[in-house]
Amino acid sequence: MLSMLDLERFRTTPLSREPFEFLVVPEFVRVEARAAIDKDYPEVGRAGSFPLREVTYGPGFAKLIEEMRSEEFRKAFEEKFNVDLTNRPDMITVRGRCSEKDGKIHTDSETKIITILVYMNSAWESSGGQLRLLRSGTNLEDIILEVPPTEGTLLAFRRSNNSWHGHKPFSGPRRVIQFNWVMSEAVVRREQNRHRFSAWMKKLRGALSGEKQAA
Repeated sequence: MLSMLDLERFRTTPLSREPFEFLVVPEFVRVEARAAIDKDYPEVGRAGSFPLREVTYGPGFAKLIEEMRSEEFRKAFEEKFNVDLTNRPDMITVRGRCSEKDGKIHTDSETKIITILVYMNSAWESSGGQLRLLRSGTNLEDIILEVPPTEGTLLAFRRSNNSWHGHKPFSGPRRVIQFNWVMSEAVVRREQNRHRFSAWMKKLRGALSGEKQAA
């Protein structure tokens, strides 16, 4: 069966090393695989990141996750970033919507080793919601590269103290799968609990807002 992911395209894409290690691979998710993934993508009706075990999805999306958790996938990233990921746990979250508050500049936590973002949006016209890799943590206009979150595009970077990134505000549908290799299973548990609490708070605020509007 044909792979959903074009690892050969990934392998032949050069790694940028300044000011931190990153690469962008358009068409990383093969065109012929996208319809099945789109159909079976988790229904995420609220903003925020949701751990994989907190959402439901179909077989097309499940196959994508299976490939991302494969040994071949891991080895390709080990070779590209020259890092040993053996026995490092992975952590996967999904997004379906973006809020105006998302996109603040950050580097990712020190517990993350590699961050992978796979975008699954059929088209993108807004100037907001396009992730910017940045030279500093204070200026969203100090851009190294801006990445439209179009369907099939992969962005990956090695987390460092200067792996700054963020995006201009956007509110609306924005599908992205975030895959991280992290330092330990304790990190996975802690992050999943944090994401779960954050999602619960957003749901609660939404419910309270609805009550106020109805009053």
